Amino acid sequence: MKRASSFIFAASLFLLLLDCCSGSFVGICYGRNADDLPTPDKVAKLVQLHQIKYLRIYDSNIQVLKAFANTGVELMIGVPNSDLLPFSQFQTNADTWLKNSILPYYPAAKITYITVGAEVTESSNNVSALVVPAMNNVLTALKKAGLHKKIKVSSTHSLGVLSRSFPPSAGAFNSNHAHFLKPLLEFLAENQSPFMIDIYPYYAYRDSPNKVSLDYALFESSSEVIDPNTGLLYTNMFDAQVDAIYFALTALNFRTIKVMVTETGWPSKGSPKEKAATPDNAQTYNTNLIRHVINDTGTPAKPGEELDVYIFSLFNENRKPGLESERNWGLFYPDETKVYSLDFTGKDAAVDSTSGANGTRTSNGTTWCIASSKASQADLQNAIDWACGSGNVDCTAIQPSQPCFEPDNLVSHASYAFNSYYQQNGASDVACSFGGSGVIVDKDPTYDNCIYMRTGINTTVTSNTTAISSTSTSTPTPTASSSSGRQIFTWISSSLLLTFISLV
Repeated sequence: MKRASSFIFAASLFLLLLDCCSGSFVGICYGRNADDLPTPDKVAKLVQLHQIKYLRIYDSNIQVLKAFANTGVELMIGVPNSDLLPFSQFQTNADTWLKNSILPYYPAAKITYITVGAEVTESSNNVSALVVPAMNNVLTALKKAGLHKKIKVSSTHSLGVLSRSFPPSAGAFNSNHAHFLKPLLEFLAENQSPFMIDIYPYYAYRDSPNKVSLDYALFESSSEVIDPNTGLLYTNMFDAQVDAIYFALTALNFRTIKVMVTETGWPSKGSPKEKAATPDNAQTYNTNLIRHVINDTGTPAKPGEELDVYIFSLFNENRKPGLESERNWGLFYPDETKVYSLDFTGKDAAVDSTSGANGTRTSNGTTWCIASSKASQADLQNAIDWACGSGNVDCTAIQPSQPCFEPDNLVSHASYAFNSYYQQNGASDVACSFGGSGVIVDKDPTYDNCIYMRTGINTTVTSNTTAISSTSTSTPTPTASSSSGRQIFTWISSSLLLTFISLV
């Protein structure tokens, strides 16, 4: 009996660690409402080069699933609102969809979430009543395939699902959606699926600039907003809106459901009346968001709580209707150049005040690009291979018997290759990205007879110059996650697993 109790304790603790110690992540939404986007194969390479590990798509497009097979990128796929009726009516429709559109590409395509419907309360077709029946049929299909524990089912919502969001503690769901929300929340609680919400502080500022400060919307506020009911202090609107959801869930006694932000972001361009839609503001919001999430800060009401977030969107989408901003949420232009510089890995998530969105460095001293000591060996090797190949860097100096061969390690060799590419391409921030593996320094790394190239001061580079790591399909490091936390988790969980095995 004692042995059995120890076994149960070890197993329970191990599963608890699996659930609570993985850390928050930042993913990207891959919308395709455009007629000038690169092919899915090219998109898959772009995503890997920038070490984006989590991606949301809005359907189950076969070409996209094929393109992301064996990349290690975790996919959230979707059942569009237009398919809710057949999915809700007959189980066979969900079964056939899973059999023909998902199973042939899984697990090579690493699907982890299926969203059934998107912001249905905003739909003019009043399809909300179809969501839960469709979710149940999708879940049943997954159960038949033995995948219901590996792929979670949920549905996404706009903040309009709330009737009140301020103060956060007064957050409440709109009673008009009660018929739809109650069974949905019961489904989420029963299946341990997250409540998925799309949050846009940009709209709150744009529509009420006299009530919401721009700094508060951009995570830049030096002052605090106090919730009068709880005394909790809020320094940004994102946290306030997330907590409003948590309080709304608590009010209905759904305390165990986690929140996941499936869309958020900031547009880089807008109509004349949308003055806050600029590249600088978009860069500031998304950079601060990444830093906020990967630090596992949580929110005032849920400090330290894991919160996974997807940034909208990968590309500007020229077919989206509405104001100019609707077509300019992208992090990349369709030609795959950056709209503004953004570190997706979070290794250097602080906004660099010495660089502009156009990639022009304005510091007064000479700078060099070296390899980050935090980069993985695989990432460094891929980066060296690319720089010395497609990047057109002369890497003779790091060959055996040459001046920069010693010390013979990847960090040293990558630093030389990174800097050569960096200087050859204008010494701009973007030319030192290497998927987050490069770091700009102001101290000359030259040593002995190994001379590091330099170009001078105030150099510029055109916006289509991009430092990339490799076209390799090796699995990238987790996007915007706490590497040290994951290392600790791996060590602890491995130890517990050994204990677990020894007790069997």
